[in-house]
Amino acid sequence: MASLKSYRPLKESTFSFFPRGSADNNYNRRNVTWRSPRAAVLPNFHLPMRSYEVKNRTNVNDIKSLRLVTAVKTPYLPDGRFDLEAYDNLVNMQIANGVEAIIVGGTTGEGQLMSWDEHIMLIGHTVNCFGGTIKVIGNTGSNSTREAIHATEQGFAVGMHAALHINPYYGKTSLEGLVAHFESVLSMGPTIIYNVPSRTSQDIPPGVIHTIAHNTNLAGVKECVGNDRIKQYTDNGIIAWSGNDDQCHDARWGYGATGVMSVATNLIPRLMRQLMFEGKNISLNSKLMPLIEWLFQEPNPIALNTAMAQLGVVRPVFRLPYVPLPVAKRVEFVNLVKQIGRENFIGDKEVQVLDDDDFILVGRY
Repeated sequence: MASLKSYRPLKESTFSFFPRGSADNNYNRRNVTWRSPRAAVLPNFHLPMRSYEVKNRTNVNDIKSLRLVTAVKTPYLPDGRFDLEAYDNLVNMQIANGVEAIIVGGTTGEGQLMSWDEHIMLIGHTVNCFGGTIKVIGNTGSNSTREAIHATEQGFAVGMHAALHINPYYGKTSLEGLVAHFESVLSMGPTIIYNVPSRTSQDIPPGVIHTIAHNTNLAGVKECVGNDRIKQYTDNGIIAWSGNDDQCHDARWGYGATGVMSVATNLIPRLMRQLMFEGKNISLNSKLMPLIEWLFQEPNPIALNTAMAQLGVVRPVFRLPYVPLPVAKRVEFVNLVKQIGRENFIGDKEVQVLDDDDFILVGRY
């Protein structure tokens, strides 16, 4: 057995001590006043947080005015980790083509496949690299109120400009529970409520939104039920964005929507900007409809991931359970790009049909 090393004892002079309570050093414990932490005495005082000024540096009205928001894709390396170089390139292309904000870690960005550490890291990275140029909306919603609170605390702490919150899915709650859930996170900063019953199996009815509308942090609603619902909100002074690319043109110019929170902008940001900024354009909207229908033939983001790999702007890496579209659908995409014009899509490589063997599917990462 190896012998233990011996260490000589340190002298008392080596250490620094707190002063002892004695008359010689005028140390008097009775002069110490204990104060309760603010979090213990104030309601809705969330930790960890920066100062009020930093946390709320984005005015909710700045969020309400956004017209073109991209639910940005998250690209991966072959081992399944984030490809931050490709991600930064994607965000730069969004900025260059006039997108005003991005949603980080949404359904399109596969937040559902991220750990919360990955999620908050990506929000923080996006803020640090691009937060001065583009608004960063963090998808910090959850079906657990506890998780939603914690993630939103962290998201605002790393500087996101607004939070996106979905209603609790799978373990659904009552309408009163929806109100309580949203009110638990609204106090932290600008908030967008996301209603997508096709994913949550529960509609957020207008009554819930009207109940929480008094909160000044409510920026508005990303609404996927349809344009009639959007008009219900806009007629009552509540901001609404279309969450459906196939309906966003009519929502913007016929139903009062402020704009769109889009998947298609990942591919054609400049054309989507034209739809949202340059007035009614039925011809352009019709031209884009086949592409938009192609994007949603399978649950999002399967088609988008396939398309971006074929454009050469991301590696052909999928985190399971997502898998690429079959070869016939990949050929359809190449034809769509040719019809719309390669110059209207992001990237500068030629679009190609990838073989099955070109894709990497990652189950553990």
